[in-house]
Amino acid sequence: MNALIQFSPGTASDVAQRANVLFFTVLGITAFVAVGIFAVAAFFIVRYRASAVVDRSAPPLRNAWLETAWIGIPLAIFLAFGVWGAYDYSELFRSPPQAVPVYIVAKQWMWKLQHANGRREIDELHLPLGRPVRLIMTSQDVIHSFFAPALRVKQDLVPGRYTSLSFTPTAKGEYPLLCAEYCGTEHSHMAGRIIVMDEQSYSKWLAGGTAVPGLASRGFELFRRFGCSGCHSTQSSVHAPDLTGLIGRTVHLSDGRAIVADETYVRDSILLPKKDVAAGFEPIMPSFAGQISEEDIAAIIHYIRSTGAR
Repeated sequence: MNALIQFSPGTASDVAQRANVLFFTVLGITAFVAVGIFAVAAFFIVRYRASAVVDRSAPPLRNAWLETAWIGIPLAIFLAFGVWGAYDYSELFRSPPQAVPVYIVAKQWMWKLQHANGRREIDELHLPLGRPVRLIMTSQDVIHSFFAPALRVKQDLVPGRYTSLSFTPTAKGEYPLLCAEYCGTEHSHMAGRIIVMDEQSYSKWLAGGTAVPGLASRGFELFRRFGCSGCHSTQSSVHAPDLTGLIGRTVHLSDGRAIVADETYVRDSILLPKKDVAAGFEPIMPSFAGQISEEDIAAIIHYIRSTGAR
């Protein structure tokens, strides 16, 4: 019964805490204004009812100060809410260097997750309590939406694009993970759980399971297997961009634009190499579309990220 009348889905992250403060502040101020309006309306209804003996000979026609106040004060309050909400929203995309990275690929109809040490999960996401986390996410097929109500995070995942969210889990427990975008006939079954563990339990869990190479090591192996090292290593004789420390670096393109290299730029360079050609280089790189999976691309991205400081 308690679950049916629960007012909040729980508060399990710093994002949820900030969202709660903003929500209840807005709720409190709007409730105060609503009560005030009803109170003033009730006063005038009673005070100036048809049978009341009052002087109606010279009603005020305008009051500049009052008109300015009832326009200016609500406007200032709503602008303040807008700035506050925009700041909290921007915090979702700022991750500290020590944030724990987790790569997520959504597909019909499951969540596939990879941790930096190589451990994988399906429909479950284990996270450490009190440590910043950065989720790097994409979709393999259609638009999905990563939604964790207790964490107050929701992000659409679009095929061909990487998006990220950053937050810090603040409460141990198990919380639902849902897809909030209709993605096909089995959409309602695309659900999982987020498990927040204390540091010791998380480290033990992370080290368990089948022994596999770390994500950066696997990415390096793929980097060599697909022949990337033959052109993009510092010792290569081929005239190709050096990828060391690429992510986060400004890249000047042959069409005159300049972009900051991120996960999407690396993915596009692998699958759509002629889309954003680096200045000073010929568009001779072949496309690996159809030859490499999203999980392998994530591993290569993590390897490239590991070659330089963020």
